Amino acid sequence: MREAGAERAVRGLLDGGERPRGVTDGRWAGLRARAERADPERDLADARAAGIRFVCPGDSEWPAQLDDLGDGRPVGLWVRGRPSLRMWALRSVALVGARACTEYGAHMAATLGAGLAERGWVVVSGGAYGVDGAAHRGALAAGGATVAVLACGVDRPYPRGHTELITRIAEQGLVVGELPPGEHPTPSRFILRNRVIAALTRGTVVVEAAYRSGALVTARAAQRLGRFAMGVPGPVTSGLSAGVHELLRGEAMLVTDAAEVAELVGDMGELAPDRRGPVLPRDLLDPGAGRVLAALPARGLAGAEEIARGAGTTTDDAVGRLYELRSLGFVERHGDGWKLTRQMMIPVHDDRRGC
Repeated sequence: MREAGAERAVRGLLDGGERPRGVTDGRWAGLRARAERADPERDLADARAAGIRFVCPGDSEWPAQLDDLGDGRPVGLWVRGRPSLRMWALRSVALVGARACTEYGAHMAATLGAGLAERGWVVVSGGAYGVDGAAHRGALAAGGATVAVLACGVDRPYPRGHTELITRIAEQGLVVGELPPGEHPTPSRFILRNRVIAALTRGTVVVEAAYRSGALVTARAAQRLGRFAMGVPGPVTSGLSAGVHELLRGEAMLVTDAAEVAELVGDMGELAPDRRGPVLPRDLLDPGAGRVLAALPARGLAGAEEIARGAGTTTDDAVGRLYELRSLGFVERHGDGWKLTRQMMIPVHDDRRGC
């Protein structure tokens, strides 16, 4: 098709033309048998009746990034839903992962889907059980945009248990697939579908995946295409996180929320907030006062001279600092001694039980 074009390729298959270079006799015979059963007029009629359109390279709705697949580019895509696939794909992220995911995986997928949708990103996934379904539901719950790329005809929701979900995606977003109406999925078609997800989006996030996982196939396809590959870490004891961790040991990026995903795939200035622990009141003290505070014992009283020695300063300076700390509520005075206030005391446990 790349060399001769679609029309010549079809005529060659139907009329028994010359076998193309590099195609074996068995392969050529199989292609001819499939071509004889093809009924494009029926496919297009069925599609129109179901509100489905066919988008191919050169159409205004065709996402140009799919051309990065070279000879692996789809011949065309069947699209169910009203929005423009090309416009939505310009700002899209793939969320993929295990079908038999854990509660943690489902929670992270839904949270990421909702967070990305709230930031104006289109969430793309495969419509499957587990991570895919959770990602779609998260985006829908946030009132956002989502695209399901299926390994079967877009008029045949798969899996059956997601019929309602895929119907809702078609109403609020888009359902996309390479296969004509009525086609059923096969294992090989799922693998082929994954390359479309990788090429269509700016980056692929793997939420949970074992060592052998189609989600890892999608992420590695994204890497080959120059897209971002990202992974959400999980428990090291979970087999469903093993594949993600292996991906992260390579060139994939670790992400924990939608802001970090958007920082990678987004435009300049879409930065995730700085991560830091809580600021404690003692963090705001100047270094001298902090050293005096640290010199007080966790329990009981201490004199000004003892505190000064612990802080490495003079007694007069220590006394001045202690009065400053008292005014701030850190310490209190009892006669000639000083002690921490109740809220500043560090619990000390005398654990006699051992380990």
